[in-house]
Amino acid sequence: MVTPEDNSDSEQGITREPFESALSERYLVYALSTITARSLPDLRDGLKPVHRRLLWTMRQLRLSPDNAFKKSARVVGDVIGKYHPHGDTAVYDAMVRLAQPFTLRYPLVEGQGNFGNIDGDNAAAYRYTEARLTRTAMQLMAGLDEGTVDFIPTYNGEEQEPELMPGLFPNLLANGASGIAVGMATSIPSHNVAEVLDAAELVLFNKDVTHDELMAVFHGPDFATGGLVVDGPEAISRAYEMGRGGFRVRGRFHAPEAENAEDREAGIERQKGGGYQLVISEIPYQVPKSKLIEQIAQAIADKKLPILEDVRDESDENIRIVLVPRSRNVDPEMLKESVYKLTDLETRISLNMNVLDATRTPMVMGLKELLVNWVQHQIEILQRRAQHRLEKIADRLELLEGYIIAFLNLDRVIEIIRYEDHPKAVMMEEFSLTDRQAEAILDTRLRSLRKLEEMKLRQEKDDLLKEQGELEALLASPARQKTRLKKDLAALRKEYGPDTPLGARRTTITDAAPVVEFDPNAMIEKEPVTVVLSQKGWVRGAKGHVDLGKDGAGDFKYKEGDGPAFAVHCQTTDRVLLACDDGRFFTLGADKLPGARGFGEPLRNTLDIEASATIIAVIVHAKDKQILLASSIGKGFVAITDELLAETRKGRQVVNLKEGAKLVVARPIAPAHDHVAVVGENRKLVAFALEEMPVMSRGQGVTLQRYRDGGLSDATTFTLADGLSWTMGGDSGRTRTENEIAMWKVARGAAGRMPPQGFPKDNRF
Repeated sequence: MVTPEDNSDSEQGITREPFESALSERYLVYALSTITARSLPDLRDGLKPVHRRLLWTMRQLRLSPDNAFKKSARVVGDVIGKYHPHGDTAVYDAMVRLAQPFTLRYPLVEGQGNFGNIDGDNAAAYRYTEARLTRTAMQLMAGLDEGTVDFIPTYNGEEQEPELMPGLFPNLLANGASGIAVGMATSIPSHNVAEVLDAAELVLFNKDVTHDELMAVFHGPDFATGGLVVDGPEAISRAYEMGRGGFRVRGRFHAPEAENAEDREAGIERQKGGGYQLVISEIPYQVPKSKLIEQIAQAIADKKLPILEDVRDESDENIRIVLVPRSRNVDPEMLKESVYKLTDLETRISLNMNVLDATRTPMVMGLKELLVNWVQHQIEILQRRAQHRLEKIADRLELLEGYIIAFLNLDRVIEIIRYEDHPKAVMMEEFSLTDRQAEAILDTRLRSLRKLEEMKLRQEKDDLLKEQGELEALLASPARQKTRLKKDLAALRKEYGPDTPLGARRTTITDAAPVVEFDPNAMIEKEPVTVVLSQKGWVRGAKGHVDLGKDGAGDFKYKEGDGPAFAVHCQTTDRVLLACDDGRFFTLGADKLPGARGFGEPLRNTLDIEASATIIAVIVHAKDKQILLASSIGKGFVAITDELLAETRKGRQVVNLKEGAKLVVARPIAPAHDHVAVVGENRKLVAFALEEMPVMSRGQGVTLQRYRDGGLSDATTFTLADGLSWTMGGDSGRTRTENEIAMWKVARGAAGRMPPQGFPKDNRF
């Protein structure tokens, strides 16, 4: 039922419908437009509409490689005025990309003027630059006048434009494509034309060809800027089989001026005095050179690359980035690996072969499916070209028949033309001519009416009849079509072969790069440092190994109400372990500590230490160092420092504690120590062999000493032959050693006996 209000709306052109359905319908239209007419390339010619319209406009302007350049502004103006109703900036940017030899593997536009550079600088405005088509672009458009593709009206219906480009050049894989649509994207790197054509030939003659057979001739990406793809063949093959994946791309170290071949390939230039420098000759695709150099320089400034002294840009038309190591003892491979890890000298290029098929449907295709569709398209182009040529031959043969009849009856034809009022109708009736034949005879010039012309016409007729027969045989035989396409592919391959300047492979495909043992300490300048931790958890790092004095605290200043807790000597390359009484361990890099001019910084700003937890030990990490851990309830075990390191600020829980228990001992074990001594709060001492304690990465541990009341006070390790030592009280700093400890040496877990006379009253070793 239509209400009066609804009726009035309809008369005004207003339609009422639910907002949700209206929004979804209109957004779908926008999404489809973005996918099919803007962002995704057509697999048949590898072009998006803006690129196709650019090339078509330049062809209309006769900007072939043999003609003079024209202003880019003229091209852009014609494109947006006739074919592509979008902004001039977007069109010019697309044109610039087609002209940049470091962006497109096989440029389609030849630019004159500033079209940008590999440093990342923008092109000059279009009023300053000029352009024309390249030979590659002409090959991509070959056959446009031969009925190979359909022409469609432009956006305003005033012009015609090709639906796609019919040329044999495999532009999609050769130059690649990238774009982001709505809900989908595409990312196809460039490839070597010769390899693409070899793979296409395999598909042409064997639709059952396996993916492995294709990958035997199709090796992977070939970027305009060269470089190295360092993924293994299995990973590359799997990516092309699925149509999705990615590649690790590295810059190339190469020193053409090096004296020997090994150094040239490694990019090493030897210098006087035994020094050397590394030369980068190629950088990864789409990495601006200036940005890469800036990253390297920033890494040096931030001391992330202390083994690198300097970076210099000595590039001209060829890239030459020089890396100067800090000393000649720096391992070149380690320096390379460091630059790869810290900068864009190693990047990842994604592969997402999402394209529009012949029905304009977006889909992700594997390599074989892509080639099958492309070959089928080229067969259709071949058929359409042959059919178009047959129609032209038929038209020409019709005219030739008329010309020959005219020459055989030349005197009568002249008489009819001279004396008849309607010569065309008379000739058509007398000689059984068609309208086109009679019109052509009447349009013939007198100078052509020679005897020699008849012989030329008969020869032309014979040649056309022969060509007609060949084309009809071609259209009737799929096998002949494949053979003809193979011949055309071979001719194109010859022009882009691996021995030609444009066709030679630039990117090296290697096996997975060998793993270089990466030492994080190599990235830190090694210097002595004293780590100082206060009672309230303020930490700092003093340069050098400061004298810590008899009390081990050193002469440092603290905030009011604070005081010394721990101070240890180490190097900036070391990592420091912090043991808390809740059984959790934390890790600090000695190079990341604040300076000692102030009071330092609170540990809890960088580490998530519980407010109720107390730090009981500060230990400098060393590989395979053993630590004695013991809790207040008399349980413990031996841990390895490598397993105590924590990569996050939350630390690592190492000792599992029962409610009310605390970790009270975290003490390094000297290599020569073979026994453990434990003293309880009840002043009973027990000693047993170190081998009785298990080595664990986490847990409660085993019972070290049994108590009726109280708990564990302290524990340490010692060498039985040297006796058990402890620190005497007072300021003397003396130690006392008890050599006869047989009466305390029992099995682990015993209650123990009172300690020797003179043992400290605080029950601490």
